[in-house]
Amino acid sequence: MGDEMRMPAVAGQFYQGTAEALRRQIENCYVHDLGPGALPEEAAAEELTGLVSPHAGLMYSGPVAAHGYRALGASGLKGRTAVIVGPNHTGIGSPISVSVEDFKTPLGVAHVDSEVVEGLVAAGIAEDPSAHVYEHSVEVQIPFLQHLTADFKIVPIVMMAQDLQSARRLGRALRELPQEDLVYIASTDLSHHVPIEVARAADSMALECILKGDPESLFRTVTEKRISMCGFGPVMAVQMAIGDSDIRLLKYCTSGDVRPMRDVVGYASVLLKRSG
Repeated sequence: MGDEMRMPAVAGQFYQGTAEALRRQIENCYVHDLGPGALPEEAAAEELTGLVSPHAGLMYSGPVAAHGYRALGASGLKGRTAVIVGPNHTGIGSPISVSVEDFKTPLGVAHVDSEVVEGLVAAGIAEDPSAHVYEHSVEVQIPFLQHLTADFKIVPIVMMAQDLQSARRLGRALRELPQEDLVYIASTDLSHHVPIEVARAADSMALECILKGDPESLFRTVTEKRISMCGFGPVMAVQMAIGDSDIRLLKYCTSGDVRPMRDVVGYASVLLKRSG
């Protein structure tokens, strides 16, 4: 495991395609008007267990994502394994797919944690790199991690099945792993391509469930209200894996806050700390 390489699918599209330009783009996300206002090294890292982080193009969602990665900081990531759970937008692969492949970006190679992957496969999670070949939801998180430090590993997971049973199955498999060196990232955008007033109202309902730490309520709300949130399954699975948590909204905005547009996409950065 970990000997194969997953090449970048959206470099030059969702984020800059060269190392120098990508570093500059990420730094601009931190100091953007919608960003946290300072680079990670200028802030003390918080002790956190997980993040909810958006995955659109960095020109839109990057400043919101930067709030979470500034809270994590280099010291919060160094020596740990980032379990990144995103939705499967492509429809390729298994219902829940973990990859054994290292991920390459313009900033270098993020190495897979083979032991964690083996534990998930033993728990019944499919080892299916094909689901990751063109999927961006995990990939877009990795440059932010690499910008913090080179000393980390990843476990890339995508969910095509986002029903409550699938989220419980993945959450249970994750929770059975040794937790001390894991940090979770649930990769999701919120409402998609709706008027800004509609997005803010729908996203408020979804975020209320997340902030209450209630995955079942999130599932009911998203499905019953038909909220076009793409990664509610990953959020549910991560919250189930972490369990009781202190949860804080770091930043919410829409693509319309970045650039005027009629229909917008919603983004949020949420911090999770396991209680007790």
